[in-house]
Amino acid sequence: MATKQLASWALTLQFANLTTPVVDMAVKSLHNWGGCAIGGYHQPVVALVQDAMVPFAAPGNSSLLGIQGFYDAQHVALMNGLASHVDDYDDTHVDTPIHPSGPVASALLAFSEWKGNVTGKDFLTAFVAGLETEMKLGLSVYPEHYDIGWHITSTVGSVGAAVACGKLLNLTQEEMQFAISTASIQVIGMHSSFGTDQKPFHIGRAAQSGLFSAVMAKGGLHGALDGLEDKLGWVNVVSTRNNITDYFNILGKVWETTRNTFKPYPCDRVLHAPIDGWVQVRKQALEQGLSFSSITNITARTNPSVLFLTDNPDPQTGLAAKFSFYHAAAISLLIGQATPTQFSDEVVRNTTIKALSKKVSVIGDKTIPDYSAYVSVTFGNGIVLDTHVEHAIGSLANPLSDDYLRVKFLDQVSKQIGEENAQCAHMAFLNMVDLRDMRELTKTFTSKLTRRDSRRGDPSVYIM
Repeated sequence: MATKQLASWALTLQFANLTTPVVDMAVKSLHNWGGCAIGGYHQPVVALVQDAMVPFAAPGNSSLLGIQGFYDAQHVALMNGLASHVDDYDDTHVDTPIHPSGPVASALLAFSEWKGNVTGKDFLTAFVAGLETEMKLGLSVYPEHYDIGWHITSTVGSVGAAVACGKLLNLTQEEMQFAISTASIQVIGMHSSFGTDQKPFHIGRAAQSGLFSAVMAKGGLHGALDGLEDKLGWVNVVSTRNNITDYFNILGKVWETTRNTFKPYPCDRVLHAPIDGWVQVRKQALEQGLSFSSITNITARTNPSVLFLTDNPDPQTGLAAKFSFYHAAAISLLIGQATPTQFSDEVVRNTTIKALSKKVSVIGDKTIPDYSAYVSVTFGNGIVLDTHVEHAIGSLANPLSDDYLRVKFLDQVSKQIGEENAQCAHMAFLNMVDLRDMRELTKTFTSKLTRRDSRRGDPSVYIM
């Protein structure tokens, strides 16, 4: 039974079982998630949800990372999960489109602050258990599950979060099976939400549902013991095909955690290779003194997934622009950057950006992997500049350096909580494995806040 097999493996996993590459990547994943979660609080949708939910949120000891409020763990899991994905700047599993850290870390940190006395090593072990659950489960139904419209990050995320929190709750094997099954029935997230306020909500809700499922199992809520593999269970309902047994048989032998990658640009991963190419073309054009106003044609040959996910020629918001091949081309050529600023509502409305985006076309080619692209730009004088990106920045073969990740983290976080607190947060996440209590992690960058900002237990206190 797959559900029983997963429960047994997760509960017996120890920190000593984790290889050095697994530990290193898990720490990087948490660090990157922390930067995205703190930095994501700048987006209006996060404030909107917080405003709407604060009357229903109970006082507590779990931290809203970007606005330093303290609430019950369920509310915090929702909010930090939402914030961590709102910029689409998070991590991505190489072999699926899963952004694994968001649901698991958001639930696990909120739970650990509530529980108290969770060491860094115990936290990291539970985190890896959750990540491996998500990615193995996702692999067992990919690509069919994704191609029919499910948002695979959130559909597997609730199960991963339940396993992680259930491990820290010391559930019995049967209780863990119940937790997994309860999480599996709370399926959330469809492609129709991509480019809208709803997409990051998927991740927050998955985190919240996973935490809820673990707590309910501990409290005695029963259900199916085979919720994943039953003929009417998760894998058979959400996908036309699965090989869950094969993937669960290699739990702890092949580590998906080491195949996690980090985004250099806050948009869908399939846009990264074309963006790299256009930035390179921009550099060539500047060196040759060419005018961008004379561009007559912009083309790219990419994997067909680019058209499947980002064929939006006229995005109306910054969130929608994260799924627009045309907007990505225009900002890369005209600005030479693709940071959260370039995916803001203001830049989307820029008439020069819009005008250039209308000159963009793309051709799908199944022989090209999604981490590669061929791009070409034609100028009015007939000059054509082109380039081939073999491995996009941030891909498995061309990963972000530690320095790149540091700069990315500090850039996001300092804008939200200040440079001094950002430096403290940066070091805290990198050194979290040595913590005796995970509550110390957030204290390192909230201790310098004013008394009003740092009060715990008052649901009316939060910074907007």
